[in-house]
Amino acid sequence: MDNVLFFMTPKSQVCYLNSDFTIRQALEKIKFHRYTSVPVIDKFGKYVGTITEGDILWYIVDNEILDVKKLEEIKLSEVQRNRDNFAINVSSKISDLFNVIINQNFIPLVDDSNVFIGIVTRRRVIDYLQKQNLNKNNNKEDK
Repeated sequence: MDNVLFFMTPKSQVCYLNSDFTIRQALEKIKFHRYTSVPVIDKFGKYVGTITEGDILWYIVDNEILDVKKLEEIKLSEVQRNRDNFAINVSSKISDLFNVIINQNFIPLVDDSNVFIGIVTRRRVIDYLQKQNLNKNNNKEDK
């Protein structure tokens, strides 16, 4: 098994935001799914970056937005993102995946055109490694 697709949660099962969403739409979706960071894609489905609750909060504070109605007028694309999750290509090696997942909770997966196709979560990788380790230990005991 040398394919990162084994670890992928497809886009259809992932919470992501469109860059043309308003801040209010983004906050509602983030609150509903209870995530602190979410991938952002453009109107062509390309991965733009990762937005966090903190990015949105600091935008609201820095711009002194006190009226919630104003959040319906501001596009998510106007919010400065502090740190984007590094994306990897779907044809990347698993070793590339391991090197990246150490530093972020999820890895966006993109195709050759940078179109967002899903994510790999750190939990999924850790579960896999734990099962591999258990199998390895069980095989040693059987001998």
